[in-house]
Amino acid sequence: MWSCCRTSTYVAILALVLGVVFPTRPGYAQRPDTRRTVVIGDIHGDLEGLTAILRQAGITDASNRWAAGNTIVVQTGDMTDRGARVRGVLDLLIALERQASTAGGRLVVLLGNHEVMNLAGDFRDVSAEAYASFADAQSEDRRRNAYEAYVRVCESRAELFAGTLPAAFQAMSRDEWMSAHPAGTIEYREAFGPSGRYGRWLRQKAAVLQLGDIAFMHAGINPATAPPRLDDINELVANDIRRLDGYRRRMTDRKLILPWFGIGDVLLAAQLDRQNFGDLTQIDKWSLFDPEGPMWFRGFASWSKQEGPTQIKALLQRYKLAHFVVGHTVTETRRITPQFANAVFLIDTGMIFAGGTASALEIQGGRFTAISANGRTLFE
Repeated sequence: MWSCCRTSTYVAILALVLGVVFPTRPGYAQRPDTRRTVVIGDIHGDLEGLTAILRQAGITDASNRWAAGNTIVVQTGDMTDRGARVRGVLDLLIALERQASTAGGRLVVLLGNHEVMNLAGDFRDVSAEAYASFADAQSEDRRRNAYEAYVRVCESRAELFAGTLPAAFQAMSRDEWMSAHPAGTIEYREAFGPSGRYGRWLRQKAAVLQLGDIAFMHAGINPATAPPRLDDINELVANDIRRLDGYRRRMTDRKLILPWFGIGDVLLAAQLDRQNFGDLTQIDKWSLFDPEGPMWFRGFASWSKQEGPTQIKALLQRYKLAHFVVGHTVTETRRITPQFANAVFLIDTGMIFAGGTASALEIQGGRFTAISANGRTLFE
């Protein structure tokens, strides 16, 4: 496997009197909202698909600005990786988030497993084109300086662990390293770090959102390990991201890694210094990477018609829900697909892949409607 009671009461009363709406923590349960809600699944850098479905659903105008008034839009993660225009997708969503709030609407972006991967330093699915979009006139100087810093870290490791340094820690040749780190690589990685533009923004996002009796998330929940509350998932994921960021800072201070090193180098360093970083050798069990965890679980899409109703019923009862809306697994038909008598809606229609289509799920007045280039489909 190689991301004061009195004061608060006064504020709440003041908000009701003045009609002020204060932002709430994104993953906390919300009271039922009668506003129109539009949900969009996996984007993977497909800016053209995203802009097309936003316009078709009446969310944006021809200038890609918010045009949906008080509508709620939920994006269930996987904005990054695979496609070429990750930067454009993120910039658009950041802008629309602000515009929606100004207009009385709301745009909620959730974490997917690919955002978590990038925050954790797992860049295996970043495309060459996405890296290139971060390159600028100073990129070659940055690469040259980064290689020299990389060599110094390798030398520092050799001094710390003289005579016991594995071959994997030996420095690559300049040509080999440059080939593995094309222009834009350092900039991309820094942008997703704790102080980077996208890293800061994404670290504020939740993994699960509840609106009324509907829960939105990227992947799913394994009933065998389901926590008591949905927001326990948000706390788990956020804590694991903070924990990994903390380990990275400590490794950087010990000159075992540089801040932009990938997760592979981090795990090698953990093996080298198990006394201080041994916990990282079990990272595949953390929520960020556990295949049965909330960022990766595929049961909602893979359960059979026989086992699915029982499994999903247990989760709905536990959290007092009526529906889950999830992405993560591309549907066989490349269309939004309801499961288990509409208890689950699968909304990853593979817009970045051949044969896929940009889609959105509209929820209004208790009715669920798929929107795509093929038109509108009401689910009864």
